[in-house]
Amino acid sequence: MATYRYKAKDEQGKSFSGSMNAVSEQDLHEKLKNDGKYLIEAKEQKGKVRSKRLRADRLSEFSRNLSKLIKAGITLVKALRIISEDESIKPQEREIYTEVLKNVRQGMTLSDALSEQGDTFPNLFINMMRSSENAGNMDTVAADMAEYYSKEHKLNQKVKSSMTYPKILGVLIVVVVIVIMGFVLPQFDSLFAQMESLPAATKILMGLSDFVQHKWYVLIFSAVVLYIALKIIFSIPKVKYYKDKFEIHMPVMGKLRKVIYTARFARTLSSLYSAGISILTCLSIAKTTIGNSYIESQFDDLIASIRSGETLSTGLDKVDGFTKKLSSTVMVGEETGSLDSMLISIADQMDYESEIAIGKMVSMLEPLMIVVMAVIVGFIMIAVIQPIYGSYQSIAGSVG
Repeated sequence: MATYRYKAKDEQGKSFSGSMNAVSEQDLHEKLKNDGKYLIEAKEQKGKVRSKRLRADRLSEFSRNLSKLIKAGITLVKALRIISEDESIKPQEREIYTEVLKNVRQGMTLSDALSEQGDTFPNLFINMMRSSENAGNMDTVAADMAEYYSKEHKLNQKVKSSMTYPKILGVLIVVVVIVIMGFVLPQFDSLFAQMESLPAATKILMGLSDFVQHKWYVLIFSAVVLYIALKIIFSIPKVKYYKDKFEIHMPVMGKLRKVIYTARFARTLSSLYSAGISILTCLSIAKTTIGNSYIESQFDDLIASIRSGETLSTGLDKVDGFTKKLSSTVMVGEETGSLDSMLISIADQMDYESEIAIGKMVSMLEPLMIVVMAVIVGFIMIAVIQPIYGSYQSIAGSVG
């Protein structure tokens, strides 16, 4: 993604200038058009562009401080200076805020100054700040963004903490298998060597044990290569598209994933729409926060249908990947003329349901991993005990 300096005009002929991130000049034209502006001139900026995005908790903290300072009557420049001089922030973060402050001092709007930082600030945040500059309610919008990113951070932390036990269990399975294959089973080599024949399971197990014991480095190398290969393969747009499509159509898990994706979209859409941004621009921005390429790919048709006169609820109902509750709630909001309040309501409701969905997914994953561990250990025990038990039977038969 490149950064473009642009000049544009709106329908009233008012001139605008600034900078914006876009994939191409055509993409820049579309973004400005969605914002009610028409591109006059564009020039790609060369040089250092940041790409590391601020974490949700840092965005929440920045928004909260900005809201409090502006609400207290402090100018934007002074507010940014106070935030950038905070001793609790990291040097890299301070550098970002200092550059934003520098650009604002030079006459740039806050939204354009944020956009100058590359991918550091998400498009949602930049567009919300741009809408607040037009409406003159930056303190309120910043407070909303603080709440938004605070919820996003809590959800991310919940996912991470929920996955801690399954990760530990997964590592434990690998460690147990390595110890058994590399250290325990080799003790049976001399015993099995004296037997005339071994069951197929025992031969397979001892072959794996010998491989782990003498060629462990091949396993490590193969694991690293496989990991890198999978990362590359799943980064291919076509592969990622089908992976994401399969994800929401899986039995049981697919329904839970739909709830999580619907919650992300609803929360973003409600924040944008309540800030007074047009519904088409809301959809263009909100789709980028979903996190599923298959669902995102359907938004071009959704936006086109709304432009042709179709209602938002009807368009959302056709999106494969959202729960039906979203379109039903939006329809009620359209019929009663309270779409903004209904979007906030469904966002809060879906946030709650997404937390329950995460808990359900983890509760299903834990017993599944225990079963996998039990199967592996059970196979090893059977493969070891079977030939020993067979030899005892042979001895007993010969004595008898």
